[in-house]
Amino acid sequence: MKNFGFSAALFGFLLGTHGAAVAAYPAHQAYQATNAQGGIVYLPGNTVQMPTNTQVVAVQSNSNAATPTRITGALPRVGSSASTAGRQYYQPADYDRLADSGLYIGVSVAYSASIMGNIHADYTGEQNAFFVPGAFKDADFDSDTVIPLQLSVGAAINNDIRIDFSYLRYSGLEYPGRVESSNGAGGYVEATVDGGAITANATMLNVYYNIDSFTGYIAGGMLRPYIGAGVGISLNTIADYVVYDNTFYSEKEPAYAGAGELTGISDIYAYHNGGTEEQFAFMLEGGVTTELDNGLKLDFFARYANLGKVKTSGSIIVSQTEWLGDGAGDEYVAPYDSVFHYTNWYESGRIGMVDVGARIRLQF
Repeated sequence: MKNFGFSAALFGFLLGTHGAAVAAYPAHQAYQATNAQGGIVYLPGNTVQMPTNTQVVAVQSNSNAATPTRITGALPRVGSSASTAGRQYYQPADYDRLADSGLYIGVSVAYSASIMGNIHADYTGEQNAFFVPGAFKDADFDSDTVIPLQLSVGAAINNDIRIDFSYLRYSGLEYPGRVESSNGAGGYVEATVDGGAITANATMLNVYYNIDSFTGYIAGGMLRPYIGAGVGISLNTIADYVVYDNTFYSEKEPAYAGAGELTGISDIYAYHNGGTEEQFAFMLEGGVTTELDNGLKLDFFARYANLGKVKTSGSIIVSQTEWLGDGAGDEYVAPYDSVFHYTNWYESGRIGMVDVGARIRLQF
């Protein structure tokens, strides 16, 4: 029992001495010693020194294994200078905010910045065609402000491709107000035109592809670029119009004309019946998409639309004033108007547009 008590007392003394030694050596981050085996001892907490036999062993926390910081809330975007997370990410909400998904309906309004195409008299090579005023030289279409409207119903196939059916209407286009008509002697005379309003109603199947995988997002992810193409049918209609040629065409000198003989023609009116043509149409489009609130997306685009040909029905009624010789070397206006009816004499021209505009889409 005495031996056991003495041993216990000695053990308690040594333990107390060790605790005092630990308390006697403060932390020192710069000091780094080795143990008997030459290794560094790392423990979490402050650096302390403790005696082991006759050598001093340094215990140091690993500064490279700092306790990780918990990240809450949104991660920084790519390109941000924030480095709290150690890596940089898109916020999921930003990455997917312009993604296309599900069904959508859309409506667009645009302005036709450029109108291409012209009208031409297809009967140029017909005999006595100069008696029927029309556009013998190509005449560019006239236009007021053309505001094409489009309605679309479609769906996203995946995040890159969407398909829709669209109805596209053009109006405000018309036959030119003045044309160069044949004078029958290899030259041209100016004729005036009244009427000839043109409308086009196109139904198309369109495919759009988001190209941000090649270009990246624009404006920090606020704009997503895309390209598109479509094909379909366009119903192109031209209204009735009249071409007026006020040139006096001499047929025979009055001095040599007998009484009642034709000496000249003037005031020629050619009434062209309009027509409707069903034509193949296509469009090419490029633009950018941004997002509004409540599931709305907004496309800003430039579009080229080729609507095919507009063509008359081929029916032309010509009214002209005739002059007759009086048999005494003079002439007078006939008491009647001569009227002629021509069929299958067409006037036609192709229609192309370059539009700039905006489309709003409601995505379900």
